[in-house]
Amino acid sequence: MPVMTVRADVVGSLLRPPYLREARKAMRAGTLDDAGLRAVEDRAVREAIELQERAGLDVITDGELRRNSWVVTIPLREEGIVRAPLAGFDFLPADPGWWSLWKEPDGSTAQVWTLPTRPFITRRLEVVRDIVADEYAFLKAHARTRTKLTIPAPSWHRIFWHPEHSRAAYPTPEEFLTAIADYLRTRVIPRLVAAGGDYIQLDAPNYAQWHVDPDNRAAFERWGHDMAAELTADAEIDNLAVQGVAGITRAIHICRGNAPGGRWLANGGYERIAAEVFPRLTAFDRLLLEYDTPRAGDFSPLRHVRPTAEVVLGLLTTKHGDLEDAAQVEARIREAARHVALPRLALSSQCGFASGEAGNPLTPLQQDAKLRLVTQVARKVWSA
Repeated sequence: MPVMTVRADVVGSLLRPPYLREARKAMRAGTLDDAGLRAVEDRAVREAIELQERAGLDVITDGELRRNSWVVTIPLREEGIVRAPLAGFDFLPADPGWWSLWKEPDGSTAQVWTLPTRPFITRRLEVVRDIVADEYAFLKAHARTRTKLTIPAPSWHRIFWHPEHSRAAYPTPEEFLTAIADYLRTRVIPRLVAAGGDYIQLDAPNYAQWHVDPDNRAAFERWGHDMAAELTADAEIDNLAVQGVAGITRAIHICRGNAPGGRWLANGGYERIAAEVFPRLTAFDRLLLEYDTPRAGDFSPLRHVRPTAEVVLGLLTTKHGDLEDAAQVEARIREAARHVALPRLALSSQCGFASGEAGNPLTPLQQDAKLRLVTQVARKVWSA
């Protein structure tokens, strides 16, 4: 079970301040060096720490402000300036694939991918950067509140395996995903613990993005995926990443897509995956689940969550700045408690505020208000 219950949680990313985005542009243009960018990032992370601690959250992150994207292990785009912690991939000509499934806020098809290449694993993985030393250590050194590291789950990396380009390095996608799990279990988590960390969150939007939406699932099947087999395999492999790790909270976050402009990827409740996935996530203490819109369905699938696991309800949206009504948020928590006992519940936003540099369409003041509301409601609901 978790080391300590966190009631007011946060998913991870925060809006990038304008000066940080300008510094990244300068870095790309060659007018700012590594040391200069690092100093700007340090300032931004300090401000992110202050923001979250003022809001009263029980756990905080560095806002993922040192990353081009939440997908930090292998970059999605070539133009990024953050060196990935893993090597072994190449950008190769490919069609948009899963990128073609993104939706605008109104549900129409979003045109988010115009590049001719995508990254695929082509060689055995090699660790080339210590993400704990480069990102988490600074957060831990400057925070007074409990901290956590967020990182993509092994299962998410399935998009980087290609039947033609990857087979020589890893004959099956499951072998590749297992290598990612080994990296997390043997290289990341021990360093996190050594640095004083006791909370790790694996981000796995793939479960909801690819499996709950019937159109998305059909698209993956057309691309040659055995979705039923992959669903169960992914859960077992994600377990491997944190299996046997004691003394830390092991969490997994599942959402339906979070892109600039309030874009999303999937429509459908957890019922389609809950019976297969939730009981299989035996190595995880905590599930962070998106529940901010009707697209996420009702709370009844929570009946499949293991009786020793906690559920963090992502009831506040990060896709726009309108502030939720505190009474309605509390009422929804009470509704969820019909399926999972209240002591095993917690509250957060449904996802981060800026999964990529561009961020979602809300202001820093609106972001602050939502973080404060998470704490306000959590304190009221679980004050006893």
